[in-house]
Amino acid sequence: MSDPVFVAFDTETSGAWPISSEIVEFGAVKFNTKGEFLDEINFLIKPSKPLEEANIKIHGITNEMLANQPSLSEVIQPIYQFMNHNICVAHHAPFDLGFVSLAFEKHNLQFTQWPQALCSSLLARRLIAESTNHKLQTLVKLLKIDGGHAHRALDDAKACAQVFLECYRRAAPSNSLTDLHRFQGKNLDWKNYGVFNFGSSKLKDFAQAIEAGRIVDMVYEGGSMSGKTRQVRPIGVVRNPDGDYLYAECLIDHTNKRFFFDKIQDYAVRSQ
Repeated sequence: MSDPVFVAFDTETSGAWPISSEIVEFGAVKFNTKGEFLDEINFLIKPSKPLEEANIKIHGITNEMLANQPSLSEVIQPIYQFMNHNICVAHHAPFDLGFVSLAFEKHNLQFTQWPQALCSSLLARRLIAESTNHKLQTLVKLLKIDGGHAHRALDDAKACAQVFLECYRRAAPSNSLTDLHRFQGKNLDWKNYGVFNFGSSKLKDFAQAIEAGRIVDMVYEGGSMSGKTRQVRPIGVVRNPDGDYLYAECLIDHTNKRFFFDKIQDYAVRSQ
């Protein structure tokens, strides 16, 4: 293929689950297949609620670091313009696609016509088979990449770009975009990551229940209560190429579980 511009991006968040968690750092870098880095952006973002200690331990971003930072609404436009219509790459891309798509939806920004995203983790599984696993830091060490500070958005975006470039080199001469999408084996179309405007009514209802802090009565096909009504407290709505799912606390046994949307047979959101 000709030399297109790619955008490798990464998010650090206040938790693992879209809707209930927020982006607290965004980093991205533009590059080409020659390995030339063309531009970069990086923002710390103040969330609506303080970070919990468990999240701080992952990325090292503290509430004090975020206290005087802009809100997502103040930086979403430059993030959008940086990524707009480019071929985007992320490591474990479905995670970052979920958070970024939700941010664009909430700010009425169109993204579903963008080129299909690429995942450096999925590509590495196919093309860097000698790695013991395909976590970003494992690949950084194997490939002797300067990974900077792990779990910081811009440094992880740069590391992602370098892992992708190694995958691109190994894919040659069959390194067209079509072949790269085939190598990663999963469809990462942006249109599959919207929730409020592009997901099903079921996804939207559960997302709104999370935002409102509502309990849901739900009948699920599977588990020890298959076909029976259970009460759940929804935590996150996850769009995933292997099947969209709800992450929720089951109020019967007070454990957090995944519930695949195609197995939710019936549900009713409580009014309070």
